[in-house]
Amino acid sequence: MAVDPRGADLKRYLQEDPGGPVVMLNLLRYAEGGRPSYEQYAEALRTTFLPRYGGEILYAGEGSTALVAEEGQAWDAVLCIRYPSRSAFSRMVADPEYQQVTALRTRALTEAVLQATTPW
Repeated sequence: MAVDPRGADLKRYLQEDPGGPVVMLNLLRYAEGGRPSYEQYAEALRTTFLPRYGGEILYAGEGSTALVAEEGQAWDAVLCIRYPSRSAFSRMVADPEYQQVTALRTRALTEAVLQATTPW
């Protein structure tokens, strides 16, 4: 399963840009022992990359009781992160310094959903 965006995914993401801010929904499933690695990544994201690209954590929390989900569909963690634009997010993931830290995220996860959202 993919846990990181690929080039074609980012290209489509930018082509479908409605303009304005974007909130990225992150659903995360940790690999065995992966949480400490993700915490290192999250700290770098929070202290370095989100300020650099204008991002803001709106919500970060642990998965809890799944009320409506099929077996295996519960998530370990949920994050909602607002970026000023889709291009700001894209510039962040292309940043060579960010790419060095993203290996921590990749190693930490077995499955992820990373989905752009648009306001109603």
